[in-house]
Amino acid sequence: MTGTTDPTLVPPPGMSQRWLTWIERAGNRLPDPVTLFVMFCGLVLVASAAGAAAGWSVVHPATGKTIEVVSLLNGEGLRRIVTDLTRNFANFPPLFTVLVAMIGVGVAEASGLLSALLRRLALATPRTLLTPTVVFLSVMSSLASDVGYVVLIPLAAMLFAAAGRHPLAGIAASFAGVSGGFSANLLLGSLDPLLAGITEVAARLVDPTYTVNAAANYYFMAASTGVVTLLAWWVTDRIVEPQLGPWKGKADSAQSAALSAAEKRGLRWAAIAALVLAVLIAWAVVPEGAPLRDPKTGTVIPSPFLNGIVAVIFAGFLVPGLAYGLGAGTFKNDRDVAKSMADSMSTLGYYIVLSFFAAQFIAWFGWSQLGFITAVNGAEGLKSLGLGPMPLMVGILLMAALINLVMGSASAKWAVLAPVFVPMFMLMGIAPEATQLAYRIGDSLTNIITPLMAYFPMVVAFARKYREDAGIGTLTAMMLPYSLVMAIGWTAFMLAWFALGIPIGPGVEAILPTAQ
Repeated sequence: MTGTTDPTLVPPPGMSQRWLTWIERAGNRLPDPVTLFVMFCGLVLVASAAGAAAGWSVVHPATGKTIEVVSLLNGEGLRRIVTDLTRNFANFPPLFTVLVAMIGVGVAEASGLLSALLRRLALATPRTLLTPTVVFLSVMSSLASDVGYVVLIPLAAMLFAAAGRHPLAGIAASFAGVSGGFSANLLLGSLDPLLAGITEVAARLVDPTYTVNAAANYYFMAASTGVVTLLAWWVTDRIVEPQLGPWKGKADSAQSAALSAAEKRGLRWAAIAALVLAVLIAWAVVPEGAPLRDPKTGTVIPSPFLNGIVAVIFAGFLVPGLAYGLGAGTFKNDRDVAKSMADSMSTLGYYIVLSFFAAQFIAWFGWSQLGFITAVNGAEGLKSLGLGPMPLMVGILLMAALINLVMGSASAKWAVLAPVFVPMFMLMGIAPEATQLAYRIGDSLTNIITPLMAYFPMVVAFARKYREDAGIGTLTAMMLPYSLVMAIGWTAFMLAWFALGIPIGPGVEAILPTAQ
């Protein structure tokens, strides 16, 4: 599937293109990502020992407990490293999400379903609307947990290639929507109640009766879906794809060919199978008391349905893939199906190795408390600046974006920042829900440029399918324009929203009533 670009057809580089090329080349001079994570592990060991010897510590802003750096270069640390080595790998969240989902995806791909469906979509979707369609679907994918990373990003690459466009541009556009626009959505997701609960606890440090509902940011985040889509569309078509140049992959002509009669029959069978599966899922989720609703509250958010979304993804590709293979005749027997599953696993060998070392680094970094201490010190530094309400809103946005480079979990960071900033902003007349909103924007912006984000190595692996020398520098160079443009555009949109006094959620204003 690898392709090339014809250098004679690439437009003369402008200043921004030369800059991005320099970033890519500099980044690709870094060691292989596997080696890089090994080096990160060594750095954590040294830094934890140095921090513990120097007595680095912070006071937890919520509990008042002193948190100290924990050295991993001692007997206790060594014992933990050795005994938890396999546990860290087994508990690495993205790994088995990817493996399970890819079994189903492998069946759909090997049967020919994805190729036929993408060719149909490529012919039906105008070239000018392909980018916004990919970005919009990627933004919406946060409803289904990690489906965007596992499914939509590689599908976007295939769809761009089918349209004769560079597949790396498809990867970049989808990654920008899935990860850079993570908080935006037209519907509520599992992150909304999680962050709202943390915000409510922090707000009650000032007002013991204050409540924060899960839809507190809904109006703004729904509107942000369009903003993120437009910004990522512009970056993809005006900056990223021109830098990549024309796609000259061998798969273009095959993917653009008209569908055969067997393929059309396979698509019909797949559509029927998908419809039956959708009805079964709806039966298990929609009615009151349905088995995949939360058994205690009866809600869908949260629920076993959302917690087990990987199983739905698995079935969503496996069932139509099987139906297509039988209808189109690409699957002759059960051995063909089993082989398609095994082949999909074989393509993930590099990612599995990378995940092993990434899992160790992330676990060791957490054990050492270095990430927590960095987050608290950064928050205290921002608080000490003594700025006004709106500059502080931008400040916490930027602080979240920077901390996200070293501490990935959205809820973990907010648990650290909320007890500091929510009460402080409340005393300045800013609603806790507005503070949460600013944090969510910042937390999304740098997901796409930090190799410490759990799915970053997987996206690099996807890119290598189309460009063998792709590395961390390649992906960072592609994604940095999205972070910069979205930081400017999304922040300006937030400030304009606040200035106009538009509610940020049902019954929620950015300014507290007592301050108006």
